Amino acid sequence: MTGYVQVYTGNGKGKTTAALGLALRAAGHGMKTLFVQFLKARPSGEVEAAKKLAPLVQIERFGREGFITIQDGPDDEDRARARAGLARARDALLSGEYAIVVLDEINTAVHFGLVPESEVLDLLALRPPEVELVLTGRYAPASFIERADLVTEMTGTKHYFDQGVRAREGIEK
Repeated sequence: MTGYVQVYTGNGKGKTTAALGLALRAAGHGMKTLFVQFLKARPSGEVEAAKKLAPLVQIERFGREGFITIQDGPDDEDRARARAGLARARDALLSGEYAIVVLDEINTAVHFGLVPESEVLDLLALRPPEVELVLTGRYAPASFIERADLVTEMTGTKHYFDQGVRAREGIEK
């Protein structure tokens, strides 16, 4: 099978969910997917569901509790965790073990300066032709969009968060 590079970006909801749907479909065909999550660390339904689909769907998390804000920005620990995530993604991509590797929130990690854009582009260049590589997150750099074979931009038209609804268990977390 030929693999491609997919980018899911935009300000709308559903980027990680789309990648999870891809992993679910692949698992139905016996294919293995690794999610490398760059910004997430809180407990979530997606992690619990992946445990039930293991070893076909695996999630490894390199974020830490809390969110990186524009005001605070990332610190050295955030950068070290993101670099470790990128190293793990590289190993997985080249291992021959995974049909799909998802770099969840990598676009946002690059936007916040956690990892250099050039290092992600280097990873894209290393991708074996049979591996599907998915990059998710807001703020996809133009270089990622240019190199991708498929780009989907999620746009938000209306969201209940705007009315103060917090993330709900099983729906957003």
